[in-house]
Amino acid sequence: MTLHHRPVRTASRRAAQAVATLGAAVLLLTACGGGSDSAESKPSGEKSAKADSSSPKTRTVKDATGTAVEIPAEPKRIVTLTQEDLDAVLALDIKPVGITNGQGLDKPPAYLADKVEGINIVGNLLQPVMDKVVAAKPDLILAGDMQDEQVLKQLREITPATLVTMAPTDDWKLFFRGVGNAVNKLDAANKFITDHEAAAKAAGEKLGKNKGAEVSIVRWNPDGPSWMENKQFASGVALEMGLKRPKSQNKDGNAHTPSLSLEKINEIDGDWLFLSTLTSDGAKALKDVQDKPAYKELGAVKNKQVVTVDGSVWSTRGGPLAADVVMEDYVKALSAK
Repeated sequence: MTLHHRPVRTASRRAAQAVATLGAAVLLLTACGGGSDSAESKPSGEKSAKADSSSPKTRTVKDATGTAVEIPAEPKRIVTLTQEDLDAVLALDIKPVGITNGQGLDKPPAYLADKVEGINIVGNLLQPVMDKVVAAKPDLILAGDMQDEQVLKQLREITPATLVTMAPTDDWKLFFRGVGNAVNKLDAANKFITDHEAAAKAAGEKLGKNKGAEVSIVRWNPDGPSWMENKQFASGVALEMGLKRPKSQNKDGNAHTPSLSLEKINEIDGDWLFLSTLTSDGAKALKDVQDKPAYKELGAVKNKQVVTVDGSVWSTRGGPLAADVVMEDYVKALSAK
């Protein structure tokens, strides 16, 4: 089976990303079909059965591209095309009717597996099989960072209520709020974020001698390692916990760097080294380099402070449930010594 992989975003792509001027924040700007979503001051006596029956059945939202889309006021049959969309709706206690496989996987991501049993798989990441999407009878499709206009056209023929939910530079919180708004659960999304931030701060305070440690966050690709910039998902969780990045990695941005050569491998060093892979080729390349002197000379390797983590969680755009998983991984590793 051919798997779809999002291209690794590098510094050279930032200029292209700049054209995405409207992010998921515009999802927060909604206009109701036949009414308003905003809370209005009304005498309590006006809340009659007649008023309830006139509630709008649709709303109009702007997706992450700025496109106005009419969607059900209370969607019941949601199909998600990325694991980030899936993560978001599951965090809001919504069970979709169709999902895609995880990033770099031919199955749903392991950290969500127990929550998606029995849900039909309609394709791979951002590669839906249209017949399967039709069979799911969606009234709302969450299309992640889909950029293929032909695929979007086909999806909108299945249901016009198809939302691109992420712009290239959106972080998981902005994206999650947009999804929360689209499914009429913005308050729940905001509460989740507030609770997560409080938990991350508290967890960071309890790390003992590793409080404020420097953590190197690296994905090993077939052609070498790339470290993650400060605004990339897993790094953002580390910073919420009061952890720091090594000086060589303390760079703003939300991407992975280009793969490094063996001569520059010292850039991945830190007090702790968190390593992930996404493909079997990447895993093989990592295994091959672990016998080389340059790898063995890394401080984190010498101190036996190298932690292997799940790339299908750590190397994604992120989501609310994934953020909690990454936080727990930090706590487990850094509380152990």
